[in-house]
Amino acid sequence: MGELLATCSLLASVARSEQSEKLQRALYAIADLAGSGLEMSEMLRDIHRIVSGLMYAENFYIGLYDDKNDSLQFLYFVDLVDTEAPDQNEVIPLAQIERGLSWHLVRGRKPLMGSLQELATQVDGQLHLHGADSLDWLGVPMIREGEVRGLVVVQSYDQPGRYTQAEMSLLIFVADHILTALERRHGRESLERRVLERTAELARANEEMRREVTERERGERLQAALYRIAELASSEQSSAGFFRDIHAIVGGLISAKNFYIALLSEDGATVSFPYVVDEHERDWASRSYGRGLTEYVLRTNQPQLVDIDRADRLMAEGEIEGSFMGAPTLVWLGVPLPGLNGPMGVVVVQSYDAGGDYDERDAELLTFVSRQIASTLLRRRSTQLLHDAYSDLERRVDARTAELREQIAVREQVEAQLQHQVMHDSLTSLPNRAYLRDRLERAIAKLRRAGTHRFGVLYVDIDRFKLINDSLGHIVGDAVLQEASQRLASCVREPDLVARLAGDEFCILLEEVQLPETASKVAQRIIKAFESPLSAGGRNLKVSASVGITIVEQAEGGADAVLHEADQALYRAKERGRNRFELFDPVMQSNAMSVLDLEQGLREAVEARQFVPHFQPLVRISDGSVVGYEALLRWNHPERGMLVPGEFLKVAEESGLIEPIDWQMFELAMECSRDLAVEGRFVTLNISPRLFQRPGFDTRMLALLQQTGFDPANLRLEVTEGMLLGDPDAMVAVLLRLREAKIEAALDDFGTGYSSLGHVHRFPLKMIKIDRSFISPLAGDDSRRSCAVVEAILALGHALGMDIVAEGVETREQKDKLLAMGCVYAQGYLFGRPQAARHWVQEGSSL
Repeated sequence: MGELLATCSLLASVARSEQSEKLQRALYAIADLAGSGLEMSEMLRDIHRIVSGLMYAENFYIGLYDDKNDSLQFLYFVDLVDTEAPDQNEVIPLAQIERGLSWHLVRGRKPLMGSLQELATQVDGQLHLHGADSLDWLGVPMIREGEVRGLVVVQSYDQPGRYTQAEMSLLIFVADHILTALERRHGRESLERRVLERTAELARANEEMRREVTERERGERLQAALYRIAELASSEQSSAGFFRDIHAIVGGLISAKNFYIALLSEDGATVSFPYVVDEHERDWASRSYGRGLTEYVLRTNQPQLVDIDRADRLMAEGEIEGSFMGAPTLVWLGVPLPGLNGPMGVVVVQSYDAGGDYDERDAELLTFVSRQIASTLLRRRSTQLLHDAYSDLERRVDARTAELREQIAVREQVEAQLQHQVMHDSLTSLPNRAYLRDRLERAIAKLRRAGTHRFGVLYVDIDRFKLINDSLGHIVGDAVLQEASQRLASCVREPDLVARLAGDEFCILLEEVQLPETASKVAQRIIKAFESPLSAGGRNLKVSASVGITIVEQAEGGADAVLHEADQALYRAKERGRNRFELFDPVMQSNAMSVLDLEQGLREAVEARQFVPHFQPLVRISDGSVVGYEALLRWNHPERGMLVPGEFLKVAEESGLIEPIDWQMFELAMECSRDLAVEGRFVTLNISPRLFQRPGFDTRMLALLQQTGFDPANLRLEVTEGMLLGDPDAMVAVLLRLREAKIEAALDDFGTGYSSLGHVHRFPLKMIKIDRSFISPLAGDDSRRSCAVVEAILALGHALGMDIVAEGVETREQKDKLLAMGCVYAQGYLFGRPQAARHWVQEGSSL
């Protein structure tokens, strides 16, 4: 029983080792794929194949998550049941698959595994099925620096319970390497190409090391063969037995069905063949030194790999004579046996069969073996020759030692280069974030030891750098960053440090800062350094920089806390107009926390559906009858009461929460206004630019109308001028599709955007709303200019057949002047403030 248990334990250990080696080979393969020249589709298919070698993965897909656009792109999708695979280039908004399994992977940030019923217990909230229902499903998110970057999923339709916790752990580990491969492929292809070009020698060295790793088994076989050959030197067997053993050893390394050893006589006049195994040739008698292939190897003292075509060329050049060894040889490989005064013979393998080719690696392997064979032959020849062989061996050992020393020196240089690359930015050659963090931690430790050692950190950002990249291209952007790094470096002294963090963000560590004025002077030098135009891409560009400063006086936080303070100061400088510097103070931290609290409150408000619509009437000026209502967003805060958009809209837009808030608002507005949108009256909804320009907006709006049962003919969407002019052709197409569905559009805040009166006719609009900035002056003494603008807008609208609504009407004088100018519709506090829908239902249709 003990032996059985030991055997079982050994088998389990072997299985674990095999699984570990299998996983290691898979990870090596994934890493190799990332740096290969394969197309993305081929690389992903190879990744699928690799994962299939680790677990059941016939149904497999990989998705990348874009947190900026809140969307998924399924780079690879193979499913035996679900035939409606998404296109590889299709970007799918996460809202489109809301509450689906992939949606929960992104939102939940944790792996999911099991049947649909089991998965429903693992997710927060409801679970909606998108696609075919599988019997067993395993998905893991790909996470980098705490953020979800994508997902990897395998599933089974024919067998439940295929996946266990072991497969989940394995897939999590593999997914991290898949993400690394994809990031390297997507984000660093051009950068790696430039690095590889500049460090070709390093790449070759790395390639050699990788080749040595992958050929470990072959190396072990070679080492074992060399040991066996060395053992033969001291054996007492005959020469025939010695050569048979040599043949067997070579045959264990490469194909050696046809094998012979040729030796050169002492006077160099004769070539003999002491050992031959060949399928065709029978005449192997000694011959005079001639111009055969064997003599060609002896003459060149180099390994020779010869096929039929090369043999023909050598004969044409006069290097060899006669037929190709007198037999139908297809490939011939000969390696010289090194002697004391040149080659002492040749060891040869050859193939007469198609598919039995040799290559340069076989030549290299046989070269290693030939050295050992020659050494053994010399030792067996005579004691004197053995003594000479030792002398020659010592000489070669010295040469090899010198070579190894040179290789060690080269490797040390490579390691130094690698260390430099790891800790420095390849574009600007400045220290990178890792280097900066190390220096910051040292400065903090020094501050802990000596409380008087204060230091400063400057966070520098190139203003509007994204505009340079988008308009002039990344090559010009890189040139700008290189010039900017040089100017920043010229603004500091030793031992201060300039580092590039990412993109156009730089950081400066000032080791000794006793007064804030010291850091302020450096910031002033930086701003002044960017006053002169910067030359990049054949252009002279005017570039400015914003600087955030923090002075570290107490060693309470770590490097991240220091960088965060400097970043907050930089954000303040950006807010206050750019091209300036700001010092960090605790109030900034408090404000930042307030924004975070507000953002968290907004997220909770979306989940709790705390947003409500209020409605303000649009009336016919002549009789005060209501023609429609504008739906306005309100937040029914559980503690602060009813909040207007001005108190939270900016944070909602910056955090990306404006989209779910808007769609929740639209749904509620449609449900609440059914009793208002009657007898020809309509309801208008304000559409944010980000939402309107989102692909598929019109499709989702129509789906929402169908869901709520709201009549499209009673709905108008309010858009702004700037929104339309961003991509006029695309916006016209969207508006026309909406009009075909009976949804009209209104131009809000007309006169405040970028367009002129002449641009309005390009867009299919039903209504124009004159901005309140032109209506307010109508109540004053000097209202001539506003009257002229309003009259021009009225004339344009009437000529185009559009309804004109005056916004912000608050006095009877404004109302009377608008009526006199021929304005038919108006909106403002004079006619009613925004109220809940039930208020206007009770109020009636006339004001």
